[in-house]
Amino acid sequence: MNTQLLQTPIDYLKGVGPNRADLLRKELGIHTFQDLINLFPNRYIDRTRYYKINQIQQSNAEIQVIGVIKSFREVAQKRGKRLVATFQDDTGTMELVWFRGQKWIRDNLKLNTPYVVFGKTNWFNGKFSMPHPDIETTEEHKKGLSSGIQPIYPSTEKLSNKGISNRIVGKIIQNLFLETKGNFTETLSENLISELQLLSKKEALLNIHFPKKQELLSKAQMRLKFEELFFIQLQLILKNLIHKSKIKGHMFDKVGTYFNTFFEAHLPFDLTNAQKRVLKEIRSDLGSNAQMNRLLQGDVGSGKTIVGFMSMLMALDNGFQACLMAPTEILSVQHYNGLSKWCKILNINIKILTGSTKTSIRREIHSSLENGNLQILIGTHALLEDKVKFKNLGLAIIDEQHRFGVAQRKKLWDKNTAPPHILVMTATPIPRTLAMSVYGDLDISIIDELPPGRQAIKTVHRFDKNRLNVFKFIRDEIEKGRQVYVVYPLIKESEKMDYKDLMDGYESISRDFPLPDYQISIVHGKMKPADKDYEMQRFAKGETQIMVATTVIEVGVNVPNASVMIIESAERFGLSQLHQLRGRVGRGAEQSYCILMTSYKLSNDSKTRLETMVKTNDGFEIAEVDLKLRGPGDIMGTQQSGVLNLRIADIIKDKDVLQLARHYAKKILKEDPSLSKDQNLNILNTYRALSKYKNIWNYIS
Repeated sequence: MNTQLLQTPIDYLKGVGPNRADLLRKELGIHTFQDLINLFPNRYIDRTRYYKINQIQQSNAEIQVIGVIKSFREVAQKRGKRLVATFQDDTGTMELVWFRGQKWIRDNLKLNTPYVVFGKTNWFNGKFSMPHPDIETTEEHKKGLSSGIQPIYPSTEKLSNKGISNRIVGKIIQNLFLETKGNFTETLSENLISELQLLSKKEALLNIHFPKKQELLSKAQMRLKFEELFFIQLQLILKNLIHKSKIKGHMFDKVGTYFNTFFEAHLPFDLTNAQKRVLKEIRSDLGSNAQMNRLLQGDVGSGKTIVGFMSMLMALDNGFQACLMAPTEILSVQHYNGLSKWCKILNINIKILTGSTKTSIRREIHSSLENGNLQILIGTHALLEDKVKFKNLGLAIIDEQHRFGVAQRKKLWDKNTAPPHILVMTATPIPRTLAMSVYGDLDISIIDELPPGRQAIKTVHRFDKNRLNVFKFIRDEIEKGRQVYVVYPLIKESEKMDYKDLMDGYESISRDFPLPDYQISIVHGKMKPADKDYEMQRFAKGETQIMVATTVIEVGVNVPNASVMIIESAERFGLSQLHQLRGRVGRGAEQSYCILMTSYKLSNDSKTRLETMVKTNDGFEIAEVDLKLRGPGDIMGTQQSGVLNLRIADIIKDKDVLQLARHYAKKILKEDPSLSKDQNLNILNTYRALSKYKNIWNYIS
């Protein structure tokens, strides 16, 4: 159909006019015919069944009844009056009640005329009543395009107050169908439609707004959900393909001395099968002539760092430099300490650059980077400064990428004539559905097994009244020579309260674990960085047995000797945070424990979170539960949640549709990468229109 017509401003549609148009724009973001056709109902009321008055149950359900009004009466109440009508069918009587709009009702409703009334029923004084029913004559009811199943559209308080009811919105959409003659351009190929037995675009839109029966409604929903997810996947996969064909990367065509010497003589443990698989994927990217853009996911302690280091060795073997960027100074230092010992053996020049690096050392680093003597640089955001120039950066590894914005990643690209290969590492498992939607343009590798010899952490939930038993358990572990973390929540809005909790906790632990038998470290956000580091180091060296801290240790120190993690007020933490904190223990060969302490007052969500933690150590399973509880926007943070402002699909509930959509998007692009075959013309036209608009639904019609 003429797509120009769909771009017509909403003001020009019958039944709208300038005032209503203004409200629809402000309240629901509806500017054009197109926006209106894509205002999908968020629920439906089934009006295919008519009840007799003697069949009504005390269920508070919305039902419809056919009958006549026998009489009206006004009843005085505390404020004003209410209007009550006696409504009758051939099985009994009920009451219809209005608390406002009584004059209109009296003027417009006639006695002894057949009406269909619809609404929620209440049981009061031995009789059913229906307050403010939807009411229309049986003739009007039969004529309406609104069928048995009634759509309920998104609305706002302002729209309701200004009289734009659900019924009015339905009427306006009906006018739109009449205006466009329901003639909508097909957006998918005939092959896809017949292979998946989808409704046509026209049928889907008609049945999403005016479904005649449940079966057609669910077919319409399936078609539109598939379409929405299909075009998002198509965009992401094409972005990846274009990236690979246009952005040439450095060709690492050999695996040389550094890699082989390390692999054969200095590897501290056998690689797991998952690590070998991921290294293979990285190796094939690095040798492919296209820039690598890979996301490496793996639980805390799954051995991502060694995979990252071996990838760096490939860059060095091909005459390039490598860098690793981490979000905090503590984490950078940890990476540096871990990699330095291997670099020393292999005679590799490695340095660290952070905000607190002295000026004289900075100058040295800058010049040895530019002349190529410095082979590996580890650091924080300091790596992004303009003064930091590499001679030939071949590989950039970014740890915990969600803490760095896209603009910061771009700064790394620009430090070179050709962009370096990028490996993004994260210990925050991202559910598959989210990864497919948000990182669909990155290639994804997953390390899904722990190194041999690691024991699963035992997790238990204890209430505050068990504290004495918990303290006894801590004493026993310390006697075995182990160390313990005690973590308190840190929530910005209630920093004072959190600080008080932490200090109270510190005092009670100090009473139960007195000097000189026990040494306690404390770390919180109000301390100077140098003091924090000093306390962290004391704990890491084993000089203190207990570390009392806020969540500053969530991503950070590696203390293999720490075997107990106690999380206070665990109900105040999110699932991914609980999982990250638990990952601070279990680094050594000994059995480790995580104890979740809470009060008795727990919400249902809190209970689910705690049960999940006790039940499983699998980060991906935890991430799926987290996604269900919090929804995609919260998990991705604001920068990326925009990808997921979906109109009809829900990536949690429609996981299967998402996988189907991705499968077909890949299949079609594999057979026809430029979408130039005749059969894919609809898809190409829709995709082109999509590229012009930010909002995917602005073009799909």
